[in-house]
Amino acid sequence: MIILGIESSCDETAVAIIKGRTILSHKIFSQIDTHALYGGVVPEIAARAHAEKVDPLVAECLKEAKLKLKHIDVISAGQGPGLIGGVAVGLTYAKALAFALDKPFVAVNHLEAHALIPRIMDEIPFPHLVFLASGGHTQFVLINGIGDYKIIGTSLDDALGEAFDKTAKLLDLPYPGGPYVDNLAKKGRATIDLPRPLKGTPEPNFSFSGLKSAVRRIVKEKTQPYTKEDLCASFQEAVCDTVADRTKVVLKLVPQIHGLSFAGGVARNTALRATLKNICAENNVPFFVPDPALCVDNGVMIAWAGYERFRLGKTSSLDVAPYPRKNLEDVK
Repeated sequence: MIILGIESSCDETAVAIIKGRTILSHKIFSQIDTHALYGGVVPEIAARAHAEKVDPLVAECLKEAKLKLKHIDVISAGQGPGLIGGVAVGLTYAKALAFALDKPFVAVNHLEAHALIPRIMDEIPFPHLVFLASGGHTQFVLINGIGDYKIIGTSLDDALGEAFDKTAKLLDLPYPGGPYVDNLAKKGRATIDLPRPLKGTPEPNFSFSGLKSAVRRIVKEKTQPYTKEDLCASFQEAVCDTVADRTKVVLKLVPQIHGLSFAGGVARNTALRATLKNICAENNVPFFVPDPALCVDNGVMIAWAGYERFRLGKTSSLDVAPYPRKNLEDVK
């Protein structure tokens, strides 16, 4: 079964073709340089870029995979959540393609695609937990099966990826800032005392606004001397301590699982990957994390989620509409 996946929820136009667990081609056009001028993603600019790039990227993927459109068995695309203009571009293109080729179409929830992508590398049995961390979401999700999701813990305010990016912005690091914070942290020492929000509380929820505010006070109000390297190391250590504590809590709440996976853009962070691996080892829980290239928004995750749904007979009609937000528990 050969699946074409199209992703356009934010600032990256991504297309991929997979055959089962084999990635035949994978292309991403990033708009980072364009949006960096504004310090964040400009929705209208992003949507225009998606409209310009999606068709050429499909052609490039077909060429790399040595296939023609007639060889594609199923077409899938992200339906949301995301920037509605960008989501609409990819979804409409994919539906038109499916209609013209008379191929099955599968609309995919963006968060579901992140949550399921670790299964492309390992056949993780159900039920299992996923720690989903990105610029917009920070959640522990129990996956009982495809379309059967339960949020066990979530952020009560800021997402973890947002906290990384805001910290980077305070330190005048390039956009997006998460990877730069990670790299500088390796060169510094965690000598600055920062809060560990909600650490020790019985529910596996998160809060990062207080940690972000503490960093802001140090940088803006000059409450104590610092180097960028040491502040990044201190911030990242506080994040890792918090995530470790929250993970221990959630593993006690849902002990009958077959593993814990780490997904979303923040899953590229080397310190967090190591932290979660250690916690899982201490609790005899298998740990899974995809290749860093599959943690960012990409077409492979859309194609894989499309494959997971299609093999269970879960296809979509061509009148489905894009949506800007949806709780993962509402994805059936």
